[in-house]
Amino acid sequence: MEAELTVNNRPRVGFLFALVCTTFSLSMFMMSMNTFMYEGDVPFDGDEVLDYEEFRGLGGPIELDHHKHSDVNEDVAKELSKKVRVLCWIMTAPKNLDKKATAVKKTWGKRCNKVIFFSSVTNDSFPTVGLKVSEGREHLTGKTIQAFKYCYQHYRNQFDWFLKADDDTYIIVENLRYFLSHHSPNSLVFFGHKFTPLIKQGYFSGGAGYVLSRASLEKFMVDGGANPFICRQDGGAEDAEIGRCMMKLGITAGESLDVFGKETFHPFVPIAHLEGHHPDWFYKYSAHKPRKGLGCCSDYSISFHYMSPSDMYLMDYLLYHLKPYGLVPQPGKVEHFKSDT
Repeated sequence: MEAELTVNNRPRVGFLFALVCTTFSLSMFMMSMNTFMYEGDVPFDGDEVLDYEEFRGLGGPIELDHHKHSDVNEDVAKELSKKVRVLCWIMTAPKNLDKKATAVKKTWGKRCNKVIFFSSVTNDSFPTVGLKVSEGREHLTGKTIQAFKYCYQHYRNQFDWFLKADDDTYIIVENLRYFLSHHSPNSLVFFGHKFTPLIKQGYFSGGAGYVLSRASLEKFMVDGGANPFICRQDGGAEDAEIGRCMMKLGITAGESLDVFGKETFHPFVPIAHLEGHHPDWFYKYSAHKPRKGLGCCSDYSISFHYMSPSDMYLMDYLLYHLKPYGLVPQPGKVEHFKSDT
């Protein structure tokens, strides 16, 4: 069985992202409550409560594709998927296939032009590509280099952009393409959520995902990917080591803010950014001062990290199925990104 999964794009972005954030915030607030009580005819003692967290994710994968929306015009998204071809590769592990990787496959992964799951070993039934690199955070740099090497060897001429994400990263692929449509795949550039310490030009959060242009992938593989004097081959912090390698190769760490100065790649779940619940290190590392409230996140945000399988299914429902009646977005009426040309 072929070790990659080719997918079709069925984008259905049908309402304003601000409303999504608000709805998601309310939902996550309910989830964060340790307990809640049912009233009425529920057969248990009055003092008994139900712990919602106990049941999260126990239902297994959720099928969302059977419900179609004939009233959604997908022309703009479909046309963009032809012009901005994105290969998405996901870093996973054997123990994560049943839940985390499956959630990616059933939600946002299917909207990439191609999605590949990389693990330490090959699994023909899922499928995953085995990189023959040991599991563990200390080997993330090695796995990342080998994954990009595989993409370069097999697909460098078939796609324009190459996205790296984790199996707990959620990507809004249509927004990624919209952002990338303002940049050339022939430029030596890559994008993500920018951190500034350690590396002069900055580097990108691994969890929030980062994306390399076709030209950057080629430069990375031809001039640095296998050269230990330029790029560390394993060990260290993966995102920082890849960023250091890119800087040495002359590949620019680009800006991904929208025209309103809002972030698009996010290292945490939506509610953390909305409420401003960030660890202290985040304020020191982020290139741009983190905001809270709706100012935290672009209406065309691209990624969120630390998303559980349940979070992914919920996000997919809110983005592609739930709609406020009478609110119809008009693509292109307000430009959210600047072009590099």
